[in-house]
Amino acid sequence: MIRVGIVGFGMGARVFHAPLIASVEGLQLAAVVERQSDQAAERYPDIVTYRSLDEMLGDRSLNLIVVATPSGSHFDVARQVIEAGKHLVVDKPVAVCAGEVAELISLARQRGVMLVPFHNRRWDGDVLTVQKVLREGSLGRLVYVESRMDRWSPGATRRAWKNEPEQGGGLLLDLGTHLIYLALVLFGEPLGVSAEVDREREGEGADDSFTLRLRYEGLRVTLGSNLLSSPAGPRFLLRGTQGNFRKSGLDPQEAELNKITRIETPHWGEESREQWGTLTISADGSMETRPVETVPGDYRKFYEGVRDAMLGQAEPPVPAVEAWRAAMIVDWARQSAEERREIPCDWNCEPV
Repeated sequence: MIRVGIVGFGMGARVFHAPLIASVEGLQLAAVVERQSDQAAERYPDIVTYRSLDEMLGDRSLNLIVVATPSGSHFDVARQVIEAGKHLVVDKPVAVCAGEVAELISLARQRGVMLVPFHNRRWDGDVLTVQKVLREGSLGRLVYVESRMDRWSPGATRRAWKNEPEQGGGLLLDLGTHLIYLALVLFGEPLGVSAEVDREREGEGADDSFTLRLRYEGLRVTLGSNLLSSPAGPRFLLRGTQGNFRKSGLDPQEAELNKITRIETPHWGEESREQWGTLTISADGSMETRPVETVPGDYRKFYEGVRDAMLGQAEPPVPAVEAWRAAMIVDWARQSAEERREIPCDWNCEPV
């Protein structure tokens, strides 16, 4: 049994990490760091609540530490965990810039511990469905992809740190990291990056809107997000020489995880027919449109992969270097927005 401790019990830990860990055989949610409250113990009565990271790191029974604190603190907390010799999962983004991610990767290798970025949306149903459509080849040669995560949230955030760039706030670092990572999974490393990164809502604070373009050989990928969209733009739009695929809506897992402490339904991740995407392809001189059933998503696959990697049965489900690649694109996007030009991608400087 792998005993797991979580640092922090905000939305990320409560909605994602805790219920997923509790749902995976071979993992035991054993401890949480909460400095003042006991919310975790109320939901999981068998755990130990620590008031500081030092107390948790002193618990020799813990095999894995999950860093689920605000984004701006990930680097410092992860560094302390690594120096204590503990394997760790770090919520995205692993750090606020690629240099810090590279430093953590190097330190983890030196200390012989496993660092796994929490990129759970690799197991979104829409992402799995896009992969299936691409494998089938019905779109012909792919020429353009758009992927968005839009919301309607015109007011101030209830989590103040999300509005502070110095604390890791901003939509580019938050939702942008998801979109960028998934583009890397689906299409690999781009040749160039260009972006506009803005603040559209009233008042000062971190960016709340971005449009990011990734240039590939023969393919353009546009990623975007803002907090003033109702209705939201398509989650995925793929255009090819033989047809299009369009998918709207967000994977239902987050909304369901927000209601539970453990996954028990046998139909987890299934999406209603109304939310399925549509495939429009050229056939016999006319266009035919049909629904495409969404492949059920399952975030448990991430922690099953972490478990298997710790037992020496598999490679980590998300290699740490993939978080560095995503962070590099975030850095290049910021540079592009400031300099108003495309930034060529240099992938010859991976962390060693």
